[in-house]
Amino acid sequence: MEQIDRRSFLAVVSGSLATLAMGPRTPLVRTNRRLDRIGVQLYTIRDALTRDLDGSLAKVAQIGYLEVELAGYRSHSVADFKASLDRHGLAAPSTHIAMERIRDELPAVLDEAHTLGHQYVVCPNIANEKSGLDGYRKAADILNNAGAIAKKSGISIGYHNHGTELKPIDGQRPYDVLLERTDPSLVTMEMDVFWMVDGGGDPLAYFKKYPGRFRMLHVKDMDGSPQKKMVDVGSGVINWKEIFAADPVVEHYFVEHDNAPDPFASIAASYAYLQKLEF
Repeated sequence: MEQIDRRSFLAVVSGSLATLAMGPRTPLVRTNRRLDRIGVQLYTIRDALTRDLDGSLAKVAQIGYLEVELAGYRSHSVADFKASLDRHGLAAPSTHIAMERIRDELPAVLDEAHTLGHQYVVCPNIANEKSGLDGYRKAADILNNAGAIAKKSGISIGYHNHGTELKPIDGQRPYDVLLERTDPSLVTMEMDVFWMVDGGGDPLAYFKKYPGRFRMLHVKDMDGSPQKKMVDVGSGVINWKEIFAADPVVEHYFVEHDNAPDPFASIAASYAYLQKLEF
């Protein structure tokens, strides 16, 4: 009996030590995430914003948005924009600025960005620089140069895609030219998910191929029709759970609808969907 008791005791002690060595056991429970800060691209409400800056931003804040991305000042001064943003508790981490201003008026652009609290100055498209793949290479060089200057003042330069950059030229996607020619330490990318899908690109494939490049997303949905119509977020076919879960370095998510029949109803519906979404 004494031997059996001793063996049992040693077995218990050995098991206890093994458990301690492995650390405390915790159940493997998946913890779902939610977006903690949802933003909106103000281009969606551009007409209302032109008529009534303060009233429009008040409605944005009342819906629940915490961040906005600017797309021009809509005839208002930078000072008035800043005062209204502050009044309604809205942060503006990003703005869209035309390539021509980034190229020719960068000091003034950076001054405005500092006043408004922007972290990112994003080029929304390419105009004069777009002339075949060489045009995209030229645009990438302009963005690199601007990025090096802006970085010294704590601002990052970015680029926002449309569908055209996904259409191959001479067997190569212009968007890939931009991604490969721009310096990741100087130029970040803002992926417009709608236009990415519309152009035939796969957001998940781009996250994987270019890790860490995408700090912002334009969150806009499309229906399942051949026309790929833009719809409120959550009422279309884009798999937002999959996209949000795919790239943990994304910092900002901006809802957008280019031509909503009722812009405020649209951004309210999109917000209601996103603030409940777990991924």
